[in-house]
Amino acid sequence: MLIEKLRTEVLEANLEIVRRGLVLFTFGNASGYAREEGLVAIKPSGVPFEKLTPADMVVTDLSGKIVEGKLKPSSDLDTHLEIYRHFKGVHGVVHTHSGYATAFAQAQCEIPCFGTTHADYFYGSVPVTAPLTDEEVNGDYEMNTGKAILRRFEGIDPLTRPGVLVASHGPFAWGASPTKAAMNAVLLEEIARIASITLGINANTKAIGRALHDQHFLRKHGPQASYGQG
Repeated sequence: MLIEKLRTEVLEANLEIVRRGLVLFTFGNASGYAREEGLVAIKPSGVPFEKLTPADMVVTDLSGKIVEGKLKPSSDLDTHLEIYRHFKGVHGVVHTHSGYATAFAQAQCEIPCFGTTHADYFYGSVPVTAPLTDEEVNGDYEMNTGKAILRRFEGIDPLTRPGVLVASHGPFAWGASPTKAAMNAVLLEEIARIASITLGINANTKAIGRALHDQHFLRKHGPQASYGQG
């Protein structure tokens, strides 16, 4: 039953990023992690989203060994696994090539917090990784992508900045569940879109002050959060 539930939630996360316009063809994937069981479910590689069913989701352990499923897992599996192995509290990961976020990744530019829409969900800028070396690209590329993300998040709580721009590649987002990861992927793309427009209007726009940033992030997150109905 647990695997069935995980597969269903992961399928829904994959379909959500399509519905929200973050994915063209098969350019994206979502996964989910059942930490107590040590199992990960992820979209199969290269299968059109409209053909997916819960049974198509490939289940692996944290080493990448297939536990259930007849299809090949996403080629990004090792990046997802590296995040799950090291980011406590993360139980869902989403990777897309959504337009605005990917543009920032290709420019190798982080996204500063220009306003409260950003501040509601990211406690600081959206980070960008350092480029991979040729040796990293020609070696275990997907795992090395995950390691680049881990290096960028040294000293940063990944739950306070639930996404990253992989240099010259695209965005990865995560959350406490596959559903939350999909939501954060959508929010990351919207933050990137608004930032792009902002910089087009005024290339010298500065990040907002700490007081306003704190006010918006902390009212939605953390032990003193007051937003919503509890």
